[in-house]
Amino acid sequence: MSTTLITGASSGLGAETARQLAARGHDLALCARRTDRLEALRTEILAAHPVRRVEVRALDVTDDDQVLEVFEGFRDDFGHLDRFVVNAGVSHGAPVGTGGWATNRATVMTNVVAALCQSEVAMQVLRDQGRGQLVMVSSMAALRGLPGAQATYAATKAAVAHLVEGLRVELQGRSDIVLTVLYPGFIESEMNPPTGRRNPLMSSTEKGVAAMVAAMEKQVGSACVPALPWAPLSVLLRHAPISLLRRLL
Repeated sequence: MSTTLITGASSGLGAETARQLAARGHDLALCARRTDRLEALRTEILAAHPVRRVEVRALDVTDDDQVLEVFEGFRDDFGHLDRFVVNAGVSHGAPVGTGGWATNRATVMTNVVAALCQSEVAMQVLRDQGRGQLVMVSSMAALRGLPGAQATYAATKAAVAHLVEGLRVELQGRSDIVLTVLYPGFIESEMNPPTGRRNPLMSSTEKGVAAMVAAMEKQVGSACVPALPWAPLSVLLRHAPISLLRRLL
């Protein structure tokens, strides 16, 4: 039986990932700051899938000691953890050099420093077990530098993608640990709430997360999700000249 730990599981992509993995037969270790939402999600999942095991713990991912305590606590609860999904993150930002240092610093601390800490502890567990999977939820924003208020966010998502890809270079062919980076496009969530206007690039939470979960289960190295339209658009984002990129963005 497979067990998945998900950070930032109280809402949005994390909560929907938990629902869909439970439907696929996974037990769950769910953590986030908002324990009331975690408990409600646990109740919902167990009502739909009574044979699943779902454990929840409070976690502020910017608290390094708490990350260690929670991850190791879940490992002790279940006896093993087969997959870690580093999902917790924020999308706040301000144009660099315009007085938004505090906002940009907080985004870096959550999206990079906290993700590094989660990866450190997860990899310790996976190395000790000799197997398992680390999934990093990055973003299509990681593929190029973005302007204005998105500049810092894009940089953080590029950083964590490179972190996991570096681990893949280190371990490929030498370990049974699987390293996966997901690059979600526009998926409805608390970060991308519905606006009432039709956006042909925006996926529903259910559809977007279904693509994420399918990529995790296939144990791919990396994936733009959903594949359409984001896999073809990734080529444009990576190679478009800046003059064109400015018009697109």
